[in-house]
Amino acid sequence: MPEDDNVVYIGGKGVMSYVLAVVTQFNQGVSEVEIKARGKAISRAVDVAEIVKNKFLNEVKIEDIGTKTEELENDDGTKSKVSAINIKMSAPQKQ
Repeated sequence: MPEDDNVVYIGGKGVMSYVLAVVTQFNQGVSEVEIKARGKAISRAVDVAEIVKNKFLNEVKIEDIGTKTEELENDDGTKSKVSAINIKMSAPQKQ
């Protein structure tokens, strides 16, 4: 399975689009989903994780939250530092 199969990248769409993507992953039997976002999308990523956990899949747990700073190259060749977040969520294994 490719590494990005269980990753949801947060961008400019509405929060519920990403909630649906995460819920769909779990419903397809994936045991772990990672939510990734940068910059202004970080608050949207937190919203997605909380909505999934509190409204849709109560058994899902937030396993780990990681933050970092990424350096991106702008169109003009200069570099900018952007904050990033990774939220790892897991569902209990079905038996």
